[in-house]
Amino acid sequence: MERVDSDPSYWSATLQIDALRRREISAVELLDHAVKRIERDDVCINAVVVRDFEQARLAAHAADELLKLGNHHPLLGIPMTVKESFNVAGLPTTWGFAPARNCVAAEDSLPVERLKAAGAIVIGKTNVATALSDWQSFNAAYGTTNNPWDLSRTPGGSSGGSAAALAAGFVPLEVGSDLRGSLRVPARYCGVYGHKPTHGIIPLRGHVPPGAEAVAIKPDLAVAGPMARCPADLALAMDILAGPDEDESAGYSLVLPTARHEKLRDFRILVVTEHPLVRTSSETADALHGIADRLRRAGSSVSIESARLPDLTQTALTYTKLFLSFAAAQWPAEAYNRCKMTVAHVPPEIDEPGIRRARAAVLSHRDWILTDQIRAGLRKRWHELFRTFDLVLCPTMPTPAFAHDHLPDPSGRRIQVDGTEIHYEDQDPWLTIASLSGLPSTVAPIGYSASGLPIGVQIIGPPMEDKTSIAFAGLLEREFGGFCVPPVKGRDVR
Repeated sequence: MERVDSDPSYWSATLQIDALRRREISAVELLDHAVKRIERDDVCINAVVVRDFEQARLAAHAADELLKLGNHHPLLGIPMTVKESFNVAGLPTTWGFAPARNCVAAEDSLPVERLKAAGAIVIGKTNVATALSDWQSFNAAYGTTNNPWDLSRTPGGSSGGSAAALAAGFVPLEVGSDLRGSLRVPARYCGVYGHKPTHGIIPLRGHVPPGAEAVAIKPDLAVAGPMARCPADLALAMDILAGPDEDESAGYSLVLPTARHEKLRDFRILVVTEHPLVRTSSETADALHGIADRLRRAGSSVSIESARLPDLTQTALTYTKLFLSFAAAQWPAEAYNRCKMTVAHVPPEIDEPGIRRARAAVLSHRDWILTDQIRAGLRKRWHELFRTFDLVLCPTMPTPAFAHDHLPDPSGRRIQVDGTEIHYEDQDPWLTIASLSGLPSTVAPIGYSASGLPIGVQIIGPPMEDKTSIAFAGLLEREFGGFCVPPVKGRDVR
């Protein structure tokens, strides 16, 4: 493989693995590079908030011994970080709550266990939003994480530290989680790659609030997934992470279908740039139109409309009901009961967004079942659409990364979209498409705004066909380019 830089900071995991096996670099040397870079540059970014360098060095020495013996575990010797919300034995799990700083996990979450079994060296954990419930990553436990492209802006959330660590060249591979875009939004804002898998194919055992029991569950809507600087590393991580939880698998395994096509000219693509519920910046739409034109020239079949496209308004409204019903289950009783009382005193004909969200938060079980039936119908229509198209390309968020806004009440926050103000909480309709129906979605960088911020595309594929969206992202990277190194404080971090 060609070495693009003598400094391995921006080598992919795949490239690092090749160098390790060729004995061109050692695991200890890779670790030392990562540690020095974090200690130098994370002062201004604040991505790696939990560090385990001492144990990582012991693991790196052990990896080098195994490499000498010809051991070829898939990730042997690769330094990486994981989102703070995943349990890592011996390290704290806080979800951003300061009182939980001493809540140390006794055992690894299952995703971390699988990564370590593959030889990965977990050197620390990356910052999150408080309770994983914001599109920014700041909290009372660890402070604010900044975007390597512009320190005055958010890297996204809640896997913001994960994306920032990748963009800053600290590690080549990360694991995040996604319920309302928590993996996809940071990947988009930091110009890296992220993959939200088909719902349920990566177990979430051990991805729990501080002190909670780690059990085999499949929470509605939520997933774990890999983040990286290239699609090849996403594919590598998916091979390691995907598969049933052994606690409930009854011995069966998971084999995902191969990608539908190997060449861009064979893909049938639907490009969607307008959503009925959210204004999307012209820069974002223009970037998608530009990719659509390039794909046509490459021979792909590209459409910009289809009668088969499921109702995007119904999708977003249905998702909001299920998401808030899910989230409110973890609210303090006082907050939940206050919301319930508020809704009880509002006339049925009032349906403004705040009241709509409150009603969703206190949804009855009967209404949840009825809403889930609507989801099933939408999911069926997506299945039908993917008989005509291989993939759907659409935005992830309305704008590039926005400036830090830590106003305590999110309802008071605002976002500017081409000079028009929208409510902070109204940014999510594009995210709901893949989340509601459990579809795989790969986020890939495709351009830059006038101010130099990354613009990304969401590549949504058929259920269980994760390899198709990741492979397509790889073809985009090969033909049109992918991740680029960001500046920090006006200087190149290399």
